[in-house]
Amino acid sequence: MWNPLSWVMEAAAIMAIALAHGGRDARGKRMGIDYHDFVGIVLLLFINSTISFMEENNAGNAAAALMARLAPKAKVLRDGTWSELDASLLVPGDIISVKLGDIIPADARLLEGDPLKIDQSALTGESLPVTKHPGDGIYSGSTCKQGEIESVVIATGIHTFFGKAAHLVESTTHVGHFQKVLTSIGNFCICSIAAGMVIELLVMYAVHERKYRQIVDNLLVLLIGGIPIAMPTVLSVTMAIGSHKLAQQGAITKRMTAIEEMAGMDVLCSDKTGTLTVNKLSVDKKMIEVVFEKGFEKDDVVLMAARASRLENQDAIDFAIVSMLPDPKEARAGIQEVHFLPFNPTDKRTALTYLDAEGKMHRVSKGAPEQEVPEGTRESPGGPWQFIGLLPLFDPPRHDSAETIRRALDLGVSVKMITGDQLAIGKETGRRLGMGTNMYPSSSLLGDRKDGDIAVLPVDELIEQADGFAGVFPEHKYEIVQRLQARKHICGMTGDGVNDAPALKKADIGIAVADATDAARSASDIVLTEPGLSVIISAVLTSRAIFQRMKNYTIYAVSITVRIVLGFLLLACFWKFDFPPLLVLLIAILNDGTIMTISKDKVKPSPYPDSWKLAEIFATGVIIGAYLAVTTVLFFWAAYKTQFFVHLFNVDTLNINKIDTTDYELVARNTEKLASAVYLQVSTISQALIFVTRSRGWSFLERPGLLLMAAFVIAQLIATVLAAIVTWEVASFRGIGWRWAGAIWMYNIVVYLLLDPMKFAVRYGLSGKAWNLVIDNKVAFTNRKDFGREARVAAWAHEQRTLHGLQSAASREKAASTELNQMAEEARRRAEITRLRELHTLKGKVESVAKLKGIDLEDVNNQHYTV
Repeated sequence: MWNPLSWVMEAAAIMAIALAHGGRDARGKRMGIDYHDFVGIVLLLFINSTISFMEENNAGNAAAALMARLAPKAKVLRDGTWSELDASLLVPGDIISVKLGDIIPADARLLEGDPLKIDQSALTGESLPVTKHPGDGIYSGSTCKQGEIESVVIATGIHTFFGKAAHLVESTTHVGHFQKVLTSIGNFCICSIAAGMVIELLVMYAVHERKYRQIVDNLLVLLIGGIPIAMPTVLSVTMAIGSHKLAQQGAITKRMTAIEEMAGMDVLCSDKTGTLTVNKLSVDKKMIEVVFEKGFEKDDVVLMAARASRLENQDAIDFAIVSMLPDPKEARAGIQEVHFLPFNPTDKRTALTYLDAEGKMHRVSKGAPEQEVPEGTRESPGGPWQFIGLLPLFDPPRHDSAETIRRALDLGVSVKMITGDQLAIGKETGRRLGMGTNMYPSSSLLGDRKDGDIAVLPVDELIEQADGFAGVFPEHKYEIVQRLQARKHICGMTGDGVNDAPALKKADIGIAVADATDAARSASDIVLTEPGLSVIISAVLTSRAIFQRMKNYTIYAVSITVRIVLGFLLLACFWKFDFPPLLVLLIAILNDGTIMTISKDKVKPSPYPDSWKLAEIFATGVIIGAYLAVTTVLFFWAAYKTQFFVHLFNVDTLNINKIDTTDYELVARNTEKLASAVYLQVSTISQALIFVTRSRGWSFLERPGLLLMAAFVIAQLIATVLAAIVTWEVASFRGIGWRWAGAIWMYNIVVYLLLDPMKFAVRYGLSGKAWNLVIDNKVAFTNRKDFGREARVAAWAHEQRTLHGLQSAASREKAASTELNQMAEEARRRAEITRLRELHTLKGKVESVAKLKGIDLEDVNNQHYTV
């Protein structure tokens, strides 16, 4: 185990074998080298290392199997048939197809076809894509930004030009918040132990003038008992197991720390097509609009659109249009294809150049209504374009999208639609899904071409409050994420294309949707294997459950460190009681065996976005730990100085005032029984504490996992039996009988009942509202799913905005409501004007149609068409 916590424990082992020797015990016998403590510490380290190795190895194997599912694929021509194979199976001489969004799987040479745009920035550092012509070489690990062509493999694996430097899937070493939190908590525990040891050393040596061996043994108690040696293992295994569970739900985690970030995500920018909708387009032939009625019918519009579509490797739009023909072959019947322009996110169109039966050249293009079609060029000669019609495409929402969005809002996650479609389509989809219609055309708010008049409006506020954005280009996605992050939001972004990669990389949680390109998968943190938004929301819930387990344990670890250090420090300094180090080791071993099950515990996820709040962790840990330390000191005082337990439970007295202090054997036995009693009191309440820290409400209302409960019962049965009947002179341990064991359990039950109120009190002290939320049945007194949902969402939103300084309550009170309404109305008016301005990109000569459709058309010839 290679971490600071294990280093401290290893130092304790060295201290036990090197320094703890000599001196006399309570009976006056000379003591030798303390090899018992040394062996115990080594055993504890071995147990933790073994469990860590086994769990992390199992989780690692599962993660490796999942990552294998993300291995890049390649479309290969073998035996005259195109098939998809793992990129690792390629050999020199294979013919592969390279298209937009592909990561080049091997070094290859381009065959006949159009030039490609290749992004080699990951390999060469070039900032701009490089144009590659037929005959040029392309390198493994680069990304196809534009075009489609076939190529022949010339080198694979370590034999490629860049060798091992070019990985097919980028492995990330992003640390995230997890490692920082782990380090902070570890440092807190180490500093607490160091402070306790210094105080104890000064008091025992300078004030009490205790013997050397007694000082060393008491220092070992603080050192061994205070270190949460299992923390790195518990947290890493919890994330690994959680990652495997996420994969079973259809979300493969490429970066483990993305789990904690997804638990805190409060804004999700979701793609519309394929995520909110089914991505199965259909065309309503009755609603096809023929702009030039003379000489063109609706069937002609469909035929022209089909000609500008692919007949193989079709996307959803091509498939919907070609499927309208009686026979798909009609799309190429009687013509000779000269050149086909594939779709790319920048131009948003496809085009075909062809020769008709008379040898006359034509061009036909289909795409977004605002497409800017070029005039004749050397590669594609001809005259101006003729606008012939509009095809209405309908992509129905998924059956579960509306319910999933409602669940997301209940969980405090705002879903914003990001679509390249027109504003009207986005608003209609938003209306059907119940996610709102407060949407804006992205080009009016974002990018280099945004409306200059918008600069006077609060763009960041508009983006934050918007339900979605239409007409989105890839660079707009990046800016949306950037602006939301500047507003202190934890932002998730979905994407599928190569141009989505920058936004996916920029987002706190980049999510590559099902069937995303290799480039999008490479840039993302989580890859979905199932379509739809419901997978993401399920992943959010699972991530919050995973995060809750980790947070529960960290509070527990801090509490135990404080209770051990403070409790035994007080016993040693005020009562001169020497607790045996071997018993602390026994507590640690039993506790670690139980606490390892927390990684599979049944927990209730947070109802709102959660994050590491170190102030809450440390405050809760310190106060609960101090409370438990005081209860241990009170128990020791009641047993050692009073007859409280004797009168109440009719047990044998351990009161030092009731025995003959001149009889060293009797005093030694009494001290050994006191050690056994303190051991049982500390062991049982320390392990029971996990039930308090694992719950957000009352611990007795949230049923723990079966594995955790079984581990607790077994560990405490062992501890109780040992304390009641076992005598172990090496550990200064003597059985106290079943009556004392029962009395200690009753005492600890009373102590336990006050832990939940203390937990609520800490939250109240930090937020001022925690107790009200308990009374309002937020999580404590009810398991009704929707109880107080609106209040929770409103309270969380108010607290988050106040916390991050987005807009203080005072400023909202001072702001005039009329002024805000006017500003919002002005923003909507300007955005609508901008949207209409965008629609006026295609010009023509039919003014009546232009007035009806909001589109200007140029005076054009009739041999070039756009749909």
